[in-house]
Amino acid sequence: QVQLQESGPGLVKPSQTLSLTCTVSEDSITTAYYYWSWIRQPPGKGLEWMGAISFVGNEYLSPSLRSRTSISRDTSKNQFSLQLRSVTPEDTAVYYCVRTWNLIRMDYWGLGTQVTVSS
Repeated sequence: QVQLQESGPGLVKPSQTLSLTCTVSEDSITTAYYYWSWIRQPPGKGLEWMGAISFVGNEYLSPSLRSRTSISRDTSKNQFSLQLRSVTPEDTAVYYCVRTWNLIRMDYWGLGTQVTVSS
């Protein structure tokens, strides 16, 4: 069974950069037609798709976050990463990494990691 595990700091100060890594097991992030996404859920709100990186390394970003977001990968470690710059308290959320088939079907999720933006 495919497993995804988020890792990174749980507390980030305002104006700094939030960096998270997702480690994937039982699948390769280069497997054709799978896209590896970041999704977040702020407290009391719905899920928000932030972006994804494809099996060939192409980056797809939400228009609302594009100016502050980068998604990269390390194929040697089978990991992909999220960077969100200039964070504010509104970026406080549970962050999930998710395997997505062709950016259509989300089938495997990490457990999620709480990130709080606070001074």
